[in-house]
Amino acid sequence: MNASLDGITQSVLNHKNISFAQAKALCATREDDLYSLFNAAYTIRRKFRGRKVELCAIANARSGACTENCAFCAQSSWNKTKAKVYPLLGEKEIFKRALLARESGAGYFCIVTSGRGIQDKKDFRKILRVIPKIRAKLKLKVDASLGELTLEQAQALKEAGLFRYNHNLETAQSLYPEVCTTHTYSDRLKTIENVKKSGLELCCGGIFGMGESWPQRLELVFALKKFNPECIPVNFLNPVSGTRLPKKKPLLPLEFLKITAILRFIFPRQEIKICGGRETNLRSLQPFLFSAGADSIIIGDYLTTKGNPPSDDLQMIRDLGLAVN
Repeated sequence: MNASLDGITQSVLNHKNISFAQAKALCATREDDLYSLFNAAYTIRRKFRGRKVELCAIANARSGACTENCAFCAQSSWNKTKAKVYPLLGEKEIFKRALLARESGAGYFCIVTSGRGIQDKKDFRKILRVIPKIRAKLKLKVDASLGELTLEQAQALKEAGLFRYNHNLETAQSLYPEVCTTHTYSDRLKTIENVKKSGLELCCGGIFGMGESWPQRLELVFALKKFNPECIPVNFLNPVSGTRLPKKKPLLPLEFLKITAILRFIFPRQEIKICGGRETNLRSLQPFLFSAGADSIIIGDYLTTKGNPPSDDLQMIRDLGLAVN
């Protein structure tokens, strides 16, 4: 381990926050030192997060026909994809998917809906009713990603028993206008602020591999740091035909792991959850994501794409000598 990396690592292990300049130095890590970076991130993860792996399963509870024009999204009506389109699932079906999540080994279950937000009051009440049922009968921690929220909606979800709410910044503010123009970066901040005010845990991260520079990656990460989210969901672009980013090449596996490791330095105590794009970007190096500092993954399928069979991921975790939380 080089002297600079060793010093930054010790600083984090001694409960000190690293500076932007130190994070920038980590971004400059060259190939010969990458495995030292990964090992340091793993040491930090072991100290602050232990050996357990959090597993979260998601359900696409309302699919497609989204009015927003996010360049990466297969569910945007602006993009010409083959994503399924259907209204909000019934309570029994959402509960059934939560049961499948528990049977797959997940401890978290996230209800996800397409669209800018939940405008229909009947739909919102349906979600409020199913949350306590899942918690009481399945003993799962329930989170949700329903788009924009008012403070009143966030408070209602909290009262219903929701544990955590996901609303990503997606990318750096400087790149955001190239990713979406139907709503603004400031709109996203409003929902994040409402989640924090309501007392819900915040799950907030972004997508890497959309053409952003390393400085823009740090711009996103330090913007996240201001909100101190309990969970950082890390997505990597999985180019989908029909979106505005179909020709972007997946990130190289070592770059994927480098981003993950740097996130662990900046967020030593937070859950770092590897989400969409894991299989496409990491390929045969998927087990290395835990060695690079991650401590959580999405298990099973994603919103519109297939994931690994849950049994394969569980076997991978066991083979690494880690434990499912």
